[in-house]
Amino acid sequence: MKDNTNTEEKVVLEELDLPSDLKSLSLKQCKALCGDIRKLLISTVSRNGGHLASNLGVVELTMALHRNFSSPDDKIVWDVGHQSYTHKILTGRLGRFDTLRQKGGISGFPKPSESEHDTFISGHSSTSVSVACGIAEAMKIQGKDNFAVAVIGDGAMTGGMFYEAMNNGGKEKNRNLIVILNDNNMSISKSVGALARYLTNLRNTEKYLRTKRTVEKGLGKIPLVGDGVSKGIKYVKDSVKYKLLEQSTMFEDMGFIYLGPVNGHSLEELEEVFHVAKSYHSPVFIHVKTQKGKGYVPAENNPGEYHGISKFDIETGNPEVSASDSYSITFGKELVEMAEKDDRLCAITAAMKYGTGLQFFHNRFPERFYDVGIAEQHAVTFAGGLASMGQIPVFAVYSTFLQRSYDQLIHDVAIGGLHVVLGIDRAGIVGEDGETHQGMFDVPMLTSIPGTVIYSPACYEELRMCMQKAIYANKGLAAVRYPRGSEQADFDTTQLTTEYLLTRGKKTPTLIVTYGRIYNEAYKAQKLLSESGINCDMLKLTKIYPIADSIIDEMKCYKRIVFFEEAFGEGSISEKIGDMLTEAGYKGNYRRVTADGFIKQASVEDCLASIGLTAEKMAEYIRREYGKA
Repeated sequence: MKDNTNTEEKVVLEELDLPSDLKSLSLKQCKALCGDIRKLLISTVSRNGGHLASNLGVVELTMALHRNFSSPDDKIVWDVGHQSYTHKILTGRLGRFDTLRQKGGISGFPKPSESEHDTFISGHSSTSVSVACGIAEAMKIQGKDNFAVAVIGDGAMTGGMFYEAMNNGGKEKNRNLIVILNDNNMSISKSVGALARYLTNLRNTEKYLRTKRTVEKGLGKIPLVGDGVSKGIKYVKDSVKYKLLEQSTMFEDMGFIYLGPVNGHSLEELEEVFHVAKSYHSPVFIHVKTQKGKGYVPAENNPGEYHGISKFDIETGNPEVSASDSYSITFGKELVEMAEKDDRLCAITAAMKYGTGLQFFHNRFPERFYDVGIAEQHAVTFAGGLASMGQIPVFAVYSTFLQRSYDQLIHDVAIGGLHVVLGIDRAGIVGEDGETHQGMFDVPMLTSIPGTVIYSPACYEELRMCMQKAIYANKGLAAVRYPRGSEQADFDTTQLTTEYLLTRGKKTPTLIVTYGRIYNEAYKAQKLLSESGINCDMLKLTKIYPIADSIIDEMKCYKRIVFFEEAFGEGSISEKIGDMLTEAGYKGNYRRVTADGFIKQASVEDCLASIGLTAEKMAEYIRREYGKA
């Protein structure tokens, strides 16, 4: 396109060659584009759901990054990744942005297989600085002069991996490493602890830094003597900085040059600080202040509610689906009821108070509620410490994030036989957030830890019963896993169990086995099969591990068995039962349908169908494999 540097003509996103054309635009044109991008973000997320508030907060920051760095030669690493929507728009995916988080569409997180501009897949927090350190070091080895830029949110700084990476990253002075703190004063749950207080101190220095920049600009305009005067007051300036910033040398102590805080919605300030940062050719830490939800009043007023949201009405901001009825809410309210009668019960979250339904516990028992930040490893070992003193800690955590604490579950809980209870939220398919968030690995992971007991209820009332069992009938590590969303129960919910339930019909050689949410799908599949003349008995597991020998005895009576399981197949319950059947001398036909590999973004129903775990797919499988024989 033609050079627009000296003209103020309006530009249109669709007509630009992105991201290269951004460098030839004026700041005024770029500011107008930021407004257009915000409108696109709001309209798309209102239809598709997704992470809105965090993306509205980084529009100018992303624009400035692509104007001052040259992706993909310069590598931009987005921490967590849910704040990368504007990045996707500005790197060739504008035409497909309406497919965001949809089946066959673009992912809601960075994905190298999707674009060369997506440096690294990132669905979990606190990893960006480690990745950028590795990239910067590789660039140095390869003789490249490009930059590795990590963009991390203030909530992600509660994760210990950030400090490990910073400690390593600042050691090499000739690394082209830039770390940008996107400080919006709010993680998913309010930032907690010493870090939040520390960042507050840094934010309070903005007035000093604004004055400093004004003075430096003024001195620079004085002919001949300006530079000399500026250098002459350096000692005084540094002394004032030390007094005002006090502890702000933490990043400098790690070997980074600290710049900021700067206004993350001012393209002028961002471009100035990026220019300075690049000139050092050493590790630099830039502190950028942004407003989560910027430009959309409902998201500005309630950034936590609009962090991850379902479809919503743009005019009112009202979500299409209420969160008042869900497994998470049921879990949270039941835990409060139990804590009313037992002061040993404690609740722990890793920055997911509202996502896991623990806001009720926090409101009722704040002295027994602990938000440890995005620090799942610490959460588990902290729970172990509580348990060692006779408390009963309950750690509510998304399945995908529990993976980060595997070592602690083994060494700090299981080996010592400590009684810690896990409320595993978002177990199984979660849908549109894709591979990094599907809860498909908690079962294989936990069954590999000796002494672990796992429950997987099929409805709300079973969830309540399983919580009682996990908390009071077990002594070591116990887990209750449940899906995202609300109860779906077409079956008779008066027939409940915390062990297993075998439902016999007409005499049949075929048995369907399953557990958890998809028991309802299996129940509907049984009805569909019955209508076409194929009868099947049903075995519903609730306590899925350890597997009782009596379950194997029940199953051996059937000629054909199909186990449908919403989990990764290797190390799954169905695999273990298959081994037990073989050891018990079973001679019949045993089949299992499980996830195989990573599940891409799509609706929950589409994801389940792709694995073969909807009622229709289950019935189709049994018809194909066994027919009416």
